[in-house]
Amino acid sequence: MEIVSNLPLYAVIIPIIGALLLIFIAEKRDEIRNPLALLTSFITAIIVVHVIQQVLKGNFLSYKLCQIMPGLEFSFRVDPLGALFGGVASVLWVFTVLYSIGYMSFGHNRRRFFIFFLLSLSVTMGIAFAANLFTLYLFYELLTLVTYPLVIHEGQEKDHKAGLRYIIYSFSGAGLVLFALFATFGFAGNLDFVQGGIFGEVVRTAPLALTVIFTAYILGFGVKAAIMPLHAWLPSAMVAPTPVSALLHAVAVVKSGVFCILRVMYSVYGTSAMIDLNLGLGVVILVSITIILASIIALRQDVLKRRLAYSTISQLGYITLGGALLTQLGLTGGMLHLLNHALLKITLFFCAGAIITMTGKEKISELNGVGRRMPITMLAFTVGSIGMVGILPVNGFISKWYLLTGSLEAHMPIIIAVLIVSAVLNACYFFPIIIAAFFKKGDFAPPGSMEAPLSMLLPIAVLALTCLVFGVKLDLTVPFVSDVVSYLF
Repeated sequence: MEIVSNLPLYAVIIPIIGALLLIFIAEKRDEIRNPLALLTSFITAIIVVHVIQQVLKGNFLSYKLCQIMPGLEFSFRVDPLGALFGGVASVLWVFTVLYSIGYMSFGHNRRRFFIFFLLSLSVTMGIAFAANLFTLYLFYELLTLVTYPLVIHEGQEKDHKAGLRYIIYSFSGAGLVLFALFATFGFAGNLDFVQGGIFGEVVRTAPLALTVIFTAYILGFGVKAAIMPLHAWLPSAMVAPTPVSALLHAVAVVKSGVFCILRVMYSVYGTSAMIDLNLGLGVVILVSITIILASIIALRQDVLKRRLAYSTISQLGYITLGGALLTQLGLTGGMLHLLNHALLKITLFFCAGAIITMTGKEKISELNGVGRRMPITMLAFTVGSIGMVGILPVNGFISKWYLLTGSLEAHMPIIIAVLIVSAVLNACYFFPIIIAAFFKKGDFAPPGSMEAPLSMLLPIAVLALTCLVFGVKLDLTVPFVSDVVSYLF
């Protein structure tokens, strides 16, 4: 049932209000700014959780701000797919802000950091709850602008170079999306996200044109989704503070790219058009190459954050792959991985940030024996690594299980080989870090006090535990994801 509600609007506006309030708080007033940033993200998450509860009851919340012209509106509408993405982003944002409080206590320009951090939350909620391509595109462009200051936060030459690359790649992709958006409006007469797609009979009358438009969408949104060879901005963006890296990789930017691709597949084209035009196969091939190649490159990275960056590029391919298989089991695997990868990767980046902050070591070759100095952090890193490989009892297993069965359902057994090879490569670049940390001798001694500030250590421990719980208690995630898939099909 469609219900007019202000809640989607509140989820977008509350972080903006919080960011505006932060402007008037002095740089050194951490005791005021930090609780305000945390409270803002928490209120936003509470609103989104309430929205999800309404969606679970079968109520789709909508709110129209204005109509530009017939068929072109600036409006919000929360369906199951938007609720899933919005829920994952908003809840993990709370943990990221809490972690940032401890991490940024060692840094500078903290006021600017939290202002743009909250603005990024607002824009991400706008992407999740957009009712149509027009609204989605506006927030998609804004996401680049509000995350750019976070990428260049340290202000060094290498940061500005990384930021410039990020801007060039992102705006180039957005240009392709804009072309596809205009073409879509010309053929369909509207840009609304509709169950089953919006093209109808156009699929039969203009198949070549729709294929070209789809290619533009994939290449455009594929920049933020880090599909190779459109990925180069992501590893270079690792110069940003670790909470920003976690934001880029687990919560906001890259997940927004994948989310937008899924929107195009299932809410613009629809499964029937995707199958009739045979659009899924090209995406499957492209992301399969990305999955394997990024994993191979990750093996060669000695800088911990860069290894995690290439891992992200590979793992994002799993989500897009699940959607491109065009089967319910495959899409279920992709949707589960959207959630599970977010939890696993944010845990891994938080661990990396704690290690870098407390030891000053950024390279994997320098981490021999770090498990003695930071046992809780490295145990959490171990949990995240096991999950990324896809081993029980961590939550990454169930995602990959559904992807494997979805590959069989799609009559693409070759994908099973891709997933198995990828899992082996994941083990090859994660497990040596764990072995070196716990079983090799190094310069690290047992901690004399807490490993890292509590605001950093607590999110790490809670998220690692959540990965284990979600790996065992499948009823916490699979039923909701199955409802999302049923809606999209």
